[in-house]
Amino acid sequence: MEDIVAGGKEEVRKRPRYRDAYYAGGYPPENEGVCTDVIWRALHHAGYDLKAMIDEDIRQNTALYPRVDEGRDANIDFRRVQNLKVFFQRHGQELTTEVIANDVDNLSQWQPGDIVTFALPHEHIAIISDRRRPDGVPFILHNGGPVASEEDRLLSWPSPITGHYRFPKFDGALMETAG
Repeated sequence: MEDIVAGGKEEVRKRPRYRDAYYAGGYPPENEGVCTDVIWRALHHAGYDLKAMIDEDIRQNTALYPRVDEGRDANIDFRRVQNLKVFFQRHGQELTTEVIANDVDNLSQWQPGDIVTFALPHEHIAIISDRRRPDGVPFILHNGGPVASEEDRLLSWPSPITGHYRFPKFDGALMETAG
């Protein structure tokens, strides 16, 4: 988990500008990105090839992925929040989506490196930071524009939390695909 946080903080340090675009080969330049790019870059820092893992999971389980329109597209499938949500539901540990300020038991479930997703209309994905408010609520590492940042937005993002995951779930099949 520490490697995921370090990767997310590195992304924040680089300050890529928010730019939603389609890229041949799938990967945007280092100075551009969206919320999903923070996730795959942080996981890459931790030694995982999220694109390869998602491409393989989609190949084997296409019907489970709602954002695989008109067939698979490895250039974009791993950069869609809904696809990442399905992947983390399948290969991560699902945790509480409730956040209670000043509640030690509740907040102990929100660990640095966890992944959090948010609903439409402001669909989003972020990493839980190791930085916390005085009441214990963690900050998030994300790119919601204009650049990647570490912010106190877990409870103030304009859409509700839809998922909270710890990755990896340490099963043999997934670890074989880790880079």
